[in-house]
Amino acid sequence: MKDHRVLSPREEVAAEDELFRALLSLQDLAECRAFLQDLCTPAELQALKDRWAVAECLAEGLSYRQVHDRTGVSLTTISRVARFLTSGAGGYQKALERLKK
Repeated sequence: MKDHRVLSPREEVAAEDELFRALLSLQDLAECRAFLQDLCTPAELQALKDRWAVAECLAEGLSYRQVHDRTGVSLTTISRVARFLTSGAGGYQKALERLKK
């Protein structure tokens, strides 16, 4: 059962900003890996890796079935990632564009 949240909405935004600043402060792949391994449970990290793999596959133009066959990720998760690729905040698209360069 999750703890009852005691932070105000303003404090939640500040905490989120600090997390994002921490991510931006990391200088290389090894630092990023170490931070995420410390921050996330193995299952959470696997979920992040799965979603990113799905995003890459969808960006290649693979069908949902092809993405599932390649990654083993559920069709529900594939659909969710696809929705955020087209209607999300633009984070997937920005990262995919930058990694192409």
